[in-house]
Amino acid sequence: MQKLLPTSTAGSLPKPSWLAEPEKLWSPWKLEAAQLTEGKRDALSLALQEQQQAGIDIVSDGEQTRQHFVTTFIEHLSGVDFDKRETVRIRDRYDASVPTVVGAVSRPKSVFVEDARFLRRKTSKLIKWALPGPMTMIDTLYDGHYKSREKLAWEFARILNQEARELEAAGVDIIQFDEPAFNVFFDEVNDWGVAALERAVEGLRCETAVHICYGYGIKANTDWKKTLGSEWRQYEEVFPRLQQSSIDIISLECHNSRVPMDLLELIRGKKVMVGAIDVATDSIESPEEVATTLRKALQFVGADKLYPCTNCGMAPLSREVARGKLQALNAGAEIIRTELSAS
Repeated sequence: MQKLLPTSTAGSLPKPSWLAEPEKLWSPWKLEAAQLTEGKRDALSLALQEQQQAGIDIVSDGEQTRQHFVTTFIEHLSGVDFDKRETVRIRDRYDASVPTVVGAVSRPKSVFVEDARFLRRKTSKLIKWALPGPMTMIDTLYDGHYKSREKLAWEFARILNQEARELEAAGVDIIQFDEPAFNVFFDEVNDWGVAALERAVEGLRCETAVHICYGYGIKANTDWKKTLGSEWRQYEEVFPRLQQSSIDIISLECHNSRVPMDLLELIRGKKVMVGAIDVATDSIESPEEVATTLRKALQFVGADKLYPCTNCGMAPLSREVARGKLQALNAGAEIIRTELSAS
């Protein structure tokens, strides 16, 4: 029988200082060639150890093999020129220099499958692997070929499905698609964004998840949050469509946010990864703070469908802070398990 309230992380964990500059998002690798390959595997092993020691139930690679949660996947695709760069507005929030789609996109070979096999050999725990979602991928590029956000999204969905099927075959239990763009482009999400995501999971037998948050704790994101008012109701725009989708699990941001918890009623019946750890602060939550967030969520999510999680990835944090937050997540979930068993 599956453990009640299994804990997990939304994505990245801090990288060790010998692999990349610590406490910096998307920092370049410090190693090259064979040393980089070995260094990534060593970092993956450390990330797994950190999660296991903290008592995390559904483990991941901590994104130790990725410099960026979107572009590292895109780097392995044909049809995208990383030397030909354009400046685009990312999620209507900040400008970034991005690679250009110059031809038909395709995936010559698998991207993360060998890393997933390595992780599978290292643990008997459930494994979750994150991939970028189609809409977030198109929002991280300049399209000089298709000239259609929708058409490019469907092409990426096809490619992601190829990767996801191979990850499943490698022993991954949950495949998560990161779609922060779902919190911005509401009309597109409902018109074709969720449908493209369903294309990405087509034929999978493992569980699937979509992660929709308000972003890493970087200035562009925290400044944006300040403009959202006293209630953050973005989820309200897309939850009804997701509730009807084939996606099994919805991962969202709850702790220290202004998301009204009753919005979870819109996805009643789905499994929910409830973000109970704030990744935009170095302050480590107490177990009781985590438990308070989970109690609120339990008003709208059955205990058998609630997965305590982090709001987003923790790559910009120190390893000490991230370790403390993982321990708090586990301890907070244990408080609720005890309460549920006594009721």
